[in-house]
Amino acid sequence: MAVALALLAAMSALSSCTSPATAELTRLEHPVVDGAPLRLLVVGDWGRKGGYNQSRVAEQMGKVAEEMGIDFVVSTGDNFLENGLAGVDDMAFHESFVDVYTAQSLHKPWYLVLGNHDYRGDVLAQTDPALRKIDSRFICMRSFIVSAGIVDFFFVDTTPFQLQYWTDPGEAHYDWRGVAPRDAYIANLLKDVDAAMKKSTATWKIAVGHHTMRSVSAHGDTQELLELLLPVLKENGVDFYINGHDHCLEHISSRDSPIQYFTSGGGSKAWRGVFRQNEDKLQFFYDGQGFLSLELSENQARFTFYDVFGEALYHWSFSKANLQKVQSSCVTEE
Repeated sequence: MAVALALLAAMSALSSCTSPATAELTRLEHPVVDGAPLRLLVVGDWGRKGGYNQSRVAEQMGKVAEEMGIDFVVSTGDNFLENGLAGVDDMAFHESFVDVYTAQSLHKPWYLVLGNHDYRGDVLAQTDPALRKIDSRFICMRSFIVSAGIVDFFFVDTTPFQLQYWTDPGEAHYDWRGVAPRDAYIANLLKDVDAAMKKSTATWKIAVGHHTMRSVSAHGDTQELLELLLPVLKENGVDFYINGHDHCLEHISSRDSPIQYFTSGGGSKAWRGVFRQNEDKLQFFYDGQGFLSLELSENQARFTFYDVFGEALYHWSFSKANLQKVQSSCVTEE
């Protein structure tokens, strides 16, 4: 923790000299019905023009969304693989989004964060409101807040945190417009996130990013997030961190805080065949395709992971009133 604070202090000092003052994160108000639970789906790493079972996952999402009566969908990034969008007129937007998620039940707002593969394309195109004129569901920004009654979702742009993308990108090209210099961008973003979380009076605080905080799959833990972002989440009482990046489904519990980590990155290509334990407590791991549902009421959060066939693999619920897990069950594990 001391190292993280020292790094943050150094970055903050640099940001004051090299970039404009911080600004409040954009806040979107999602309308809710008083007293009604909030229901949503979470999917990540999906944009493959229907391939690698993306269309099958989308079909099952439509069925579950209809059964639940969802309010919206959250995307954890890598929305267009392998190299993002080439522009606002890129047909990949239709082939990977509009023409795939066709179920009426999925015609709800989609709140999307950027992934590292999105940064390999034209980031300004993917975040351009012009895409909403093509499909009004598509709401993508770098970092922002969705306020939905009892819950605030803090969408955090995690790709710039990963140093390797800057120093050793290999053959990949990253669109750093609006981001460079890295240290200043991250320092200001952390200030903005911290300030927004401190102002939040929501019952639930949920952070959403693309990159893993904790993971037992191919990418593993993201050290930059553990050092820089995690202290902010802990200090501000964030309940859950939800991400993609690893192409699997995971639930990991922190051993030194109440934070729960959920990976929903099974929207298309999966089956990496990698497992490596980390320091926190693994609750569930499925090395395959699927998605996550979440239902939130004033006192309860209910998570369910589904596979490509729409089968519920894992249920987990949490009581806010008692600050303890009240149910954990693994229905199927392969």
